Amino acid sequence: MSHYGLLRDYRFEDLNTTDDIRGAAIYGRNDEKLGKIDDVIFDHSTGSIKYVVVDTGGWFSTKKFLVPPHRLHASAEHDGDFAVNVNKQQIEAFPPYNESDLHSDEKWKDYEKKFDRAWASGPVQHREGSDRDITPTPAEMPAQPGSIGSQLTPSERAEVNSRIIPAGSNEVNIEASGVGIGSRWSNFEDRLRQRRKELTRACTTCTVSPSNQSLTQERKAS
Repeated sequence: MSHYGLLRDYRFEDLNTTDDIRGAAIYGRNDEKLGKIDDVIFDHSTGSIKYVVVDTGGWFSTKKFLVPPHRLHASAEHDGDFAVNVNKQQIEAFPPYNESDLHSDEKWKDYEKKFDRAWASGPVQHREGSDRDITPTPAEMPAQPGSIGSQLTPSERAEVNSRIIPAGSNEVNIEASGVGIGSRWSNFEDRLRQRRKELTRACTTCTVSPSNQSLTQERKAS
């Protein structure tokens, strides 16, 4: 099982503050503000973001909830912020997120099952023949000005985005999880992948081999 962790207060010295997604607002249906990104849960083996942790500011009983990257898209109304196709009523039906569950394989696996069921059982609109909620597909998302994608057709962008890409200096292959979310997201996740070894060095359940730069998962016995 993959080992996940939080960034907490770690800051990327070579990343512009405007590219740090922490602090970005999350909007729901009808442009309703749901909260701000407080942290990210990322895979120690790849550096890929698995969830963003959203701080609601108090309106939600447990104060925070999670959103997986494939549910997010760039906000059309708020530059640099993000949107998700849910409302507060649906979020209140999510299982409570407890940070401590990340330290237990069993508890986290159980949480993810309940979390996935909550997304599937809620009044979410889906594309015909798909279990994905109605958010723009990679081909439908406009490319960021000046990016490589801006020179491609929608079908070409979708093809490029679907490929397995290298994780930079960490020499691991990962699948793109935040396709079409925007340059702020991609710049942040790129830095996260590049700093993966540094970020996981102090992890007591992971060790990075210095000879081949691969990550060896060593899960503690429960």
